[in-house]
Amino acid sequence: MSQSNMPTARTRVVREPERGVYDRETAYAILDEGFICHVGFTPNEQPFVIPTSYGRKGDNLYIHGSAASRMLRKLNEGVPVCVTVTLLDGLVLARSVFNHSMNYRSVVILGTAKLVDDPQEKLEALRILSEHIIPGRWDDARLPNEKELKATSVLRMSIDEFSTKVRTGPPIDDEEDYSFPTWAGVLPLEMVTQALVPDPKLDPTREAPPYITDYSRK
Repeated sequence: MSQSNMPTARTRVVREPERGVYDRETAYAILDEGFICHVGFTPNEQPFVIPTSYGRKGDNLYIHGSAASRMLRKLNEGVPVCVTVTLLDGLVLARSVFNHSMNYRSVVILGTAKLVDDPQEKLEALRILSEHIIPGRWDDARLPNEKELKATSVLRMSIDEFSTKVRTGPPIDDEEDYSFPTWAGVLPLEMVTQALVPDPKLDPTREAPPYITDYSRK
């Protein structure tokens, strides 16, 4: 059962409102499939948008970076932040260039972020980040040492104020354009894995584990 989220004045979809979706189930499915989020913030009236990896557990989003990161330091000061994640599912080719579009799923989250101070939560957050990218890797690789942990900061952002926007289906042309003599439809797009490329220094007898050979983002 999906948990609905009442949109705020800031998150209600105004442009093409029929594409707005406000339940957590849809938002979390998009977040869990994506790899990169874009973090937007405006310190001292200069806007920045930084791409970074992330992870989610429950209603919290975690991002990490260098302890010296200006972005993380500013966000920890309570600067308002906007986090976005977008998945591209297809190119929508209409008869009119003006009506070309894309099929996509996106999430926008507004709020503030706080530094994770508790050592256990910090380590767990890093595990969440790792497992978000490739499940199974955390238990199969060397864990971060004290020096690495000290050099890394983790921020937690509560997923409270958010909205999603989804576009699916065929092109929508003007009625008079449906007879225009050109192909129209959708070119689906999907992220797929390719053949593994072993590290040149890898022990040749070491086989890739199933969580790599059977990897799928879906």
